[in-house]
Amino acid sequence: MTALPFRTLLASAAAAIALSVSIPALTAPLKVEKEQLKLGFIKLTDMAPLAIAAEKGFFEDEGLSVTLEPQANWKVLLDRVISGELDGAHMLAGQPLGATIGFGTQAHVVTAFSMDLNGNGITVSNEVWQKMKANVPKGADGKPQHPIKADALKPVIADYRAAGKPFTMGMVFPVSTHNYELRYWLAAGGINPGFYAPGDASGQIQADALLSVTPPPQMPATLEAGTIFGYAVGEPWNQQAVAKGIGVPVITDTEIWKNNPEKVFGVTDGWATKNPNTHLAVVKALIRAAQWLDENNNANRAEAVKILAKSEYVGADAKVIANSMTGTFEYEKGDKRDVPDFNVFFRYNATYPFYSDAVWYLSQMRRWGQIAEAKPDSWYDETARKVYKPEIYLKAAKLLVEEGKAKEADFPWSSDGYKPVDSGFIDGIPYDGHKPNDYLNQQPIGLKGAQKVEGGQLVGG
Repeated sequence: MTALPFRTLLASAAAAIALSVSIPALTAPLKVEKEQLKLGFIKLTDMAPLAIAAEKGFFEDEGLSVTLEPQANWKVLLDRVISGELDGAHMLAGQPLGATIGFGTQAHVVTAFSMDLNGNGITVSNEVWQKMKANVPKGADGKPQHPIKADALKPVIADYRAAGKPFTMGMVFPVSTHNYELRYWLAAGGINPGFYAPGDASGQIQADALLSVTPPPQMPATLEAGTIFGYAVGEPWNQQAVAKGIGVPVITDTEIWKNNPEKVFGVTDGWATKNPNTHLAVVKALIRAAQWLDENNNANRAEAVKILAKSEYVGADAKVIANSMTGTFEYEKGDKRDVPDFNVFFRYNATYPFYSDAVWYLSQMRRWGQIAEAKPDSWYDETARKVYKPEIYLKAAKLLVEEGKAKEADFPWSSDGYKPVDSGFIDGIPYDGHKPNDYLNQQPIGLKGAQKVEGGQLVGG
């Protein structure tokens, strides 16, 4: 037998090593309790991890056959998850928390996966924008200076009220990020967005601006009809207002709260208990989808836009979806600016369900009266732990790392579930998730201490 040259042997060895590195470690697949799943979503671009997990075969890799089904609105979606008609769903971050504490519907809903950061905006009608614009400082380029604060809207609302016209705005659901972000922005500008109270779910007690629920896809048409003068919503429905020439987005949520959590994947606690491996498998697939959406500096976003534009997902024009999904955002028509983090799906630990995020949502429920009575800081922590399940998330992440499908460095293994003190809010008030009552006490508008709403008035100290 002729001996192979040393160079050939060296090349063969190198190839073998390269091959062994490129092949993921073989691990036994999870034995899922339920293979066929029906998952719900609302037609918004931040449902992307579900669409990508389906289109790229990540669900299939986990032994799952998944049907994705759009829902009419957030209430229908939550009710169908609770009833078992849906196995799980793309949810507003406040929905599992609101349901678990019994605001609206009472049910124990949990999340082990945060779907994204940012992704929302606040849009006003053309008429309101023209009035606001006079109060907005200009930059050196002559364009409005961002972030635009609600201070610019305050005199406009006063004019409307003096003329006997209530100033109405839309948001998507009482426990939505959009509701809390809109309220936060308004209150930071000295505008009272109103309070909830037992027996009064309007959220309009003592309100300067009247907020009401409008389903996301209906926002532009409702604005155009003059029923509302502005709204807070996720994409593509702010950019749709620009494309139709009916309104102007004045601020994105990343300017209200930098890198805020937005949606989660929610299931009932009973479903999670009955189907632990299936739950893990879904979270694994969603983590991979989130990685794909953000990898290589968003290199896959153009493809994601085409997928989301399909009628079975978001069903909006691809150009409208691309306006925000590809790292830009158009405010006033022709004023397109770089907003590279408008949609974040994986970086900054976007997919990890932090307790401190849950506590922030609970603090806003208390601030506006959805939680009627004062609660100690310990209650906020206990409630967050009932709903947010980082232990399930990390178990799924560990399996992906062992399979060679994720990098160990990309996950916060040693986190206690609380982010550092956050000063990324438009009003500059720092937020420490361990001290929600201190945070509430710093807010100039909103319930604090033992205050509550009775008979349309704030009472207590």
